[in-house]
Amino acid sequence: MRRVVTAALAALISVLLTSTLTTGTAWATPPGIPSPSTAAARLAALTVGSESHQDTYSRTFFPHWITISGTCNTRETVLRRDGADVVVDSNCAAISGSWYSPYDGATWTAASDIDIDHMVPLAEAWRSGAWAWTTAQRRAFANDLDGPQLWAVTDNVNQQKSDQDPSTWQPSLPGFRCAYASAWIQVKWTYDLTLQSSEKIALQDMLSSC
Repeated sequence: MRRVVTAALAALISVLLTSTLTTGTAWATPPGIPSPSTAAARLAALTVGSESHQDTYSRTFFPHWITISGTCNTRETVLRRDGADVVVDSNCAAISGSWYSPYDGATWTAASDIDIDHMVPLAEAWRSGAWAWTTAQRRAFANDLDGPQLWAVTDNVNQQKSDQDPSTWQPSLPGFRCAYASAWIQVKWTYDLTLQSSEKIALQDMLSSC
């Protein structure tokens, strides 16, 4: 909820000073995480197949971060969406706030300690079918704010995850693995991406913890 100010003062602040977004006492999470039962049904509907085109991947094939509104790009929008008491400057850079990383349970008060993770990594998406997409489709995937694809997490944890799927990397917090699997499945289902048999088995095991 934004601070209560008059319309004239709000306009003046937006031009001359910093802007403030208060997200409340609890941290937010990305939208669109399905229930475990829905996730299980969608997992069953996904196509199991071998990955391909690994050697042709480039991160530049997925344009990001793009401008979302005003001076705010995708990263800055997620920081505002998922943080608590986030204050941004006139360039939309977060200058204060706090962020909870559900992957490892850490809380951070500096935006520089936060990475915006693609739940399904860009390289994983490429290997699973995105190699055949248009650039516009890959741009939409890399900047998807409508589903559970973008997460504010501890930077070095995101780097450890890299482009791994759940068969080789899972969050260190066991209590979050149900939500992680559900979000992963939702993204793959939304974009009609394939998955490997080892990946499917790992996701089924994760859903069993729900």
